[in-house]
Amino acid sequence: MFNISCAQKQNASVVYTFKKGDANGIGKWYMGREIAHVMGFQGINWLERTDREEEENTSKLIANMNIQKDDVIADIGAGSGYHVFKMAPLAINGLVYAVDIQDEMLNAMKRRKDTSATQNIKITKGSEKSVNLPEKAIDKVLMVDVYHEFNFPKEILASMKTSLKEDGEIYLIEYRGEDPDVPIKRLHKMTEAQAVKEMAAAGFVLKKNIENLPWQHCMVFVKK
Repeated sequence: MFNISCAQKQNASVVYTFKKGDANGIGKWYMGREIAHVMGFQGINWLERTDREEEENTSKLIANMNIQKDDVIADIGAGSGYHVFKMAPLAINGLVYAVDIQDEMLNAMKRRKDTSATQNIKITKGSEKSVNLPEKAIDKVLMVDVYHEFNFPKEILASMKTSLKEDGEIYLIEYRGEDPDVPIKRLHKMTEAQAVKEMAAAGFVLKKNIENLPWQHCMVFVKK
């Protein structure tokens, strides 16, 4: 949970609006969408739950990315590194940046890396406004069920755009907001239409939406 100061409200007033909303939101709105509370490090066991593969078909998600051996990939909001340690062996001649803002998540990934045979992982601390990655270095960005929680979506997308190569891709994975049967809180889901609107404002266009996951959109965006 982030406290929103008066100064933040004044500086961000052109882009963001503030009003009371859903109990699961922070009262800050972007392009008609209320930003959700961040899932803290206390939820790490949920990220690593044994039935996640069955529920989300994470193997198919990784296959959707068509990872090449020399790819440079950034997992933004990597959490415990669930996807990081699946992608790194596939990009064995490349690099996977594991980006998060919570020290507890970063430390969990460091501990796992220390005991892993796969070492082409760079654990990176981001901020609310920047992914802290080198310019024009990234082939693929992955965001799994995290974008809807970003406190500064406009700024963070601008940072990602700077880090992407010209032909780079963003894989935006979000629970389908169009489907009331997806058992996730409303603010932790997104519709394709809302995602396209926000990404377009950041200079991205939808290349395709790979609809082969049980509960989630797998939306692939590229630079305009």
